[in-house]
Amino acid sequence: MSDSHEDDALIMRLRDLALVDIDALLAGADGEAYAELLVIHAEDLEDALRTARTRAAELTRTITGVDPLVLLDSGFAVRARDGGRDAADRTARRLAARAAACRALARLDDLAAGLYPRLVEADRRRASLP
Repeated sequence: MSDSHEDDALIMRLRDLALVDIDALLAGADGEAYAELLVIHAEDLEDALRTARTRAAELTRTITGVDPLVLLDSGFAVRARDGGRDAADRTARRLAARAAACRALARLDDLAAGLYPRLVEADRRRASLP
């Protein structure tokens, strides 16, 4: 699966979890059923956020990697070597990859920002279980 498809799947998972209202999830449950639902939901949130953190680290490495415009520091003769087309294409691809990584990272961070407080709420409830 390509990074784009994996990112889309992760984004969908995070969005799906954002739709879960913990009070609605736990409504009517008590005792063992309450505890089990709560633990499963909290572990799902934690796993999704850990996956998002791992992917965000990968994206950050892409963003902070080699400067795509490094050839600006070279003279015009270096940039135009062999017609310059290969260097121009390579630079354009690197810039496009960095832009895509920035967009993916922003999407992940936006969703994680909304989910992390939900994990803390689930953890708070878990901590109060007998």
